[in-house]
This record gives sequence, C-alpha cells and structure tokens, in this order.
Amino acid sequence: MNLVKISISALVAFMFLLPGAAFAASMDEEIDFLLNTVANSDCVFTRNGKDHAAPDASDHLQMKRKRGARYFDSTEEFIERLASKSSWSGKPYHIQCGNEPRVTAKEWFTALLEQHRQAKQ
Repeated sequence: MNLVKISISALVAFMFLLPGAAFAASMDEEIDFLLNTVANSDCVFTRNGKDHAAPDASDHLQMKRKRGARYFDSTEEFIERLASKSSWSGKPYHIQCGNEPRVTAKEWFTALLEQHRQAKQ
C-alpha cells in the first residue's frame, strides 16, 4: 500500500514538473532562434552609441544570457531585461537591417518572436 502511495505521489510530482521542463526547452529554443537570426543577418546593432556587426551582437547577447540567467524566466523577460538595453548604461539597443528604419532591439526581437511563434502553429 505504501509503495502505491509513493508511486502515485511521484507520478503526480513528475506531471507538475514536466510542463516546466517543456516550457524551459521552448524558451531556450526561442532564444536560440532570436540570437541565431540576428547573428546571420546583415543588420547593424547599436549598443551604447557604437555600431556592431550582427555576429558580434549575437555573441554579446549570448554572454548576457549566460551571465544573467537568473534575471529571466521567459523569452519575453529575456528580451525585456537583457536583449533590449545596456545593463551598464541603461541605454536602449537599436537594430537597423538594410534600408529598413532603425528600431529598438525590443521592438525587433518582439516582432521576430511573434513571427516565429505564428510560423510554428
């Protein structure tokens, strides 16, 4: 009888943990997509008033992702808290792709995330 209770308790606990694990995998996949997209683009990334090539911008955001993992629990929080502005100066990051108007990194990443999610449906 005790073994059955323990097994049921373990199963219930596992069921509650599984959605969180799936969410984390989804979040990691989404952030990987965002950073890979910027890395492979022809966009110019402006950080603290200086322009950076897209691969350098992606590397910088990957570093912030690793060092700042405790500051976000979702892709949206990653964009808001780490990928949108300088943690040093507080200045917003900007992205300009080709002849498109320059936009904030927050706008760019948020739109890209929305397009990615819609494409997955």
